Amino acid sequence: MPAAMDDLLIRGGHVIDGSGAPGRDGDVAVHQGRVVAVEPRSARRARRVIDARGQVVAPGLIDIHTHSDFTLPLNPRAESKIRQGVTLEVVGNCGFSVAPALPGKAAMLREYLASSAPWLTFQESTFTAYAAAFPATSVNVILQVGHNTLRLMTLGLENRPATAAEMTAMETLLEEALAGGAWGLSSGLFTAPGNFAEAAEIHALARVLHRRGAAYSTHVRDEGDRGFEAVREAIAVAEATGVHVQIAHLKLSGVDNWGGATRLLGEIEAARRRGLPVDCDAYPYDTASNPLRNLLPRWVMENGIPAMLERLGVRDVRTRIRDEIGRHGLTNFGRIPSWDAVRIAISPHLPENAGRTLGDIARGRGVDPIDAVADYVVADRGETRILVTSMADADVHAITGAPWVTVGSDANALAVTGITGQGKPHPRSYGTHARVLGPFVRDLRLFTLEGAVAKMTGVAARALGLADRGLLRAGAWADVVVFDPARVADHATYEEPHRYATGVSAVVVNGQVVIDGGDHTGALPGRVLRRQP
Repeated sequence: MPAAMDDLLIRGGHVIDGSGAPGRDGDVAVHQGRVVAVEPRSARRARRVIDARGQVVAPGLIDIHTHSDFTLPLNPRAESKIRQGVTLEVVGNCGFSVAPALPGKAAMLREYLASSAPWLTFQESTFTAYAAAFPATSVNVILQVGHNTLRLMTLGLENRPATAAEMTAMETLLEEALAGGAWGLSSGLFTAPGNFAEAAEIHALARVLHRRGAAYSTHVRDEGDRGFEAVREAIAVAEATGVHVQIAHLKLSGVDNWGGATRLLGEIEAARRRGLPVDCDAYPYDTASNPLRNLLPRWVMENGIPAMLERLGVRDVRTRIRDEIGRHGLTNFGRIPSWDAVRIAISPHLPENAGRTLGDIARGRGVDPIDAVADYVVADRGETRILVTSMADADVHAITGAPWVTVGSDANALAVTGITGQGKPHPRSYGTHARVLGPFVRDLRLFTLEGAVAKMTGVAARALGLADRGLLRAGAWADVVVFDPARVADHATYEEPHRYATGVSAVVVNGQVVIDGGDHTGALPGRVLRRQP
């Protein structure tokens, strides 16, 4: 009897399996979407053979914190991510999700998310219907439902505690989302309406998650002057409810907080040693991205976007904003050296300003920076997205270098052409994982190549509770990346962000080749992954 024919054989590469163990030369065989063998050079036969000699063969990379739910319906080929070797994106983060959108409230949700999803169409939908209709893409997707969205649907942007009836309504929406395909709940306690919620509200929703075997991820309440306090609040959710907590894009923002990374990591490690189910992720940049309006004091957004735009036209309001920022720095980001550290990324109604700093805009108009910011928010209808350089490289390197810290780009899947190729977005959309695999290994030597791969595969899969992805072993789904460890690198910059990474020659998703010889095949084999009961 002739030997069975595999669908795909990746031959002769250096296999790094995602466990953190030393790599070894071998072949990876794939059949019916799964890995069927990882073994030294064999005589196996396959319908397609990829020659991986001189390259690394690793599990597909996991981007554990993204916002690609805002762009995958527009860019299903996931160009900027798949070309780095990313095969799974976790979306619906920071409390923001496109669903549920209750009857009569889709326009409100669109208005709220316009600074993050300016080109996306919103329509009334349950989370179940949204998940069922999510388009075919080149990457696998894990969907989360956002606490900000649930609160917006229930209380709008009112700054008050939820009533008992409103808590029941949010819990009902959460239950529907979990039953309909949500992996878990995300929160964005740094901005309205999430920041209007007290800890008890989050704990109540987390107990629903725990009962359903679901997870909780959080953009903590503050990443600047109260960063330690905010991380402790996240740890307390795990301690009080038993739910798994993923702390998003861990950082220390604001010049007054630089140098504290080792102490912050120590607090999280202490919680993990106590047995608490806490993980975190980070991106390898000193610059964050956010809606411009979120730099202003949190009360500015009370009662909705139209109220905010009207409020910003009042001189006394601007005086109050100027005083508060003068005393405390930017909301959630702390004190920055100057407004030249804040750069326009996406400006739907003033696109000609992409790439300019707020300092430059203020000087050009001959006005105070707070007046320039307030005027810009009003002129762009609250939809501006900015970049803010607010971290120290030493802290970024310390956090990214911790072996148990996973990697999340906090970014969208974009493309150099088409609707998502506009503006000057954060280069992390195109470079996060390539930057970790390449310069952070070769130049900074923050970890070994095996350690870098493990952070973005096996360690991330464990944090997500995935049993059949993240490792190259027989029986796992065949998500695989082939790359040249000497060439893999990011090329996107703040000035020229729309540049693909290089060094990745092949990417396989669920057994299908998506990147072949460095080119996109057009295949859309990704799936929406659902948590097993």
